Amino acid sequence: MTYPKEWHETTYLAERNHPFQFFFNECRDARVDQNILYLHWHEHFEIIVMQQGSGLFHIDSQPYEASPGDVLIVPAGGLHVGYSTCNGDIAYLSIVFNSSLFQDWTQDAIHASFVLPYLEGAIHFPVKPTMIEPACAKHYSLLEQATLEFREKKPAYQLIIKSQLHMLLALLARTFLPQQLPENANRRYAYNRDRFKSLIRHIESNFADKLTVTDAANHMNLNPFHFCKMFKKLTGRTFIEYVNVCKINEAERLLLEDTLSITEIAIAIGCDNPNYFTKLFKQYKGVTPSRFRRK
Repeated sequence: MTYPKEWHETTYLAERNHPFQFFFNECRDARVDQNILYLHWHEHFEIIVMQQGSGLFHIDSQPYEASPGDVLIVPAGGLHVGYSTCNGDIAYLSIVFNSSLFQDWTQDAIHASFVLPYLEGAIHFPVKPTMIEPACAKHYSLLEQATLEFREKKPAYQLIIKSQLHMLLALLARTFLPQQLPENANRRYAYNRDRFKSLIRHIESNFADKLTVTDAANHMNLNPFHFCKMFKKLTGRTFIEYVNVCKINEAERLLLEDTLSITEIAIAIGCDNPNYFTKLFKQYKGVTPSRFRRK
């Protein structure tokens, strides 16, 4: 698994005319509370299909539990992060697609009425549809068929996948369009999410910075108490915990490159004391930096 330099992720979509991609994610020997999906956002929609193990995903400030067979829908621009809730192997599928995949449908009045409002972000699907309507689970076979098409890549597989994704969106819209949340609720979630994006970029681009809670709260024009409360709600972790995770993930990347010494890596992520760096790395990764590099 690779880690984004910023929380804003530039997700690779294979084809311009058919902008979707399937990512098969695996975390071997995961521990409870270990990051399995690092905090980020992108302009694309994402459908997470839990396949093995269990996890807790925070999507736009709200926590959602996921077990094998569960499906979560991340809206375009939504901040999302995931943690393991079990010990052992974790596997989940991420289907990422851009709303432009369906741009040739914009002249269709029914598409414009049912699906387009979701694609434009005017309203959002429930993140976990089966929490509200368990019968939605019968539609998830479309995702299984789309995954098989992507794996086999037979002629015209792009059209098949596009059709299956559109059918899923249309069926979900049929269920949820009449009962959407008030517009001001969606606006409030988007406002809180967007406020944090500049701070997100700063943390992920400046690993050596010694950013305190007070500094971060000032950056957000919030008092420290309200900042900590909002940050924990958004990410599922305290500010200090998350900064440490970001630093240790960067250290892991640098250790794999094998170009810097362990002391140099400690300095690069803002740890002036190599002994403290070793202690922190072992706390989050379960092994010392030197042993990790040897492995």
